[in-house]
Parts: sequence; structure tokens; C-alpha cells
Amino acid sequence: MARSTRQQRRQRRAQAAGTPPLRPAPRPRPTAEEEPRGESAEPRRERRDDVRPGIPGVRFFQESYAELKKVEWPNQQAVISGTAVVIIACLIVGTFLWLNDELWKRVVEHLLLR
Repeated sequence: MARSTRQQRRQRRAQAAGTPPLRPAPRPRPTAEEEPRGESAEPRRERRDDVRPGIPGVRFFQESYAELKKVEWPNQQAVISGTAVVIIACLIVGTFLWLNDELWKRVVEHLLLR
């Protein structure tokens, strides 16, 4: 499970302290002078908040590293028990498939190839 974000942790601390959580500041609205009017004005372009400047390859590794720091990695006991479950499941399924193959091999040899 991923860790909570900084804003979620701050809200949880504020609730525990009994103070109301902080809200993000509202964005200022453009005034009438700032808004272009009329048909000659260029249409406003949507600003993408997810686009940040920088070298794309480097940014990818930085963001990947940041996400990996958020992961709650299993301890050694959880890894060992999970591995044991997978190995046992593989043995059970493998045995079932082998027995099924042997059964159908006998059926084909004795009933269909006579």
C-alpha cells in the first residue's frame, strides 16, 4: 500500500490536534482588464499542470525514484511466506496437470487407438 501524501498527513495531524485542516488557497480570478474580449483576441489555451520543464529521461527517473520511496516494501518474513505459497501452489497445479495428462494418455492409447 502506498504511503499517504503530505496533504493527507497534514489533514490527519490537524484533525488529531482538533484544529480545522488547512485548505489550499483559491486561484485568483482574472480581472476584466486581463480577460481578452472580442473575436480578435486569441483563444485561451488550457494550461497543463502535469507538464514540467526538464530533461524527460531524467525527470522520469526522478519521479520513479520518488514513487519507489512511497512503496511499503514487505519484510523478510512476508517474502518467505509468499514464496512458499507460490512454490506449493506450483507443485499442486503441476501434479494435477501431470496426472491429468497421464489419464488422458491412457484413454487415448486404450480406447481411441485400438
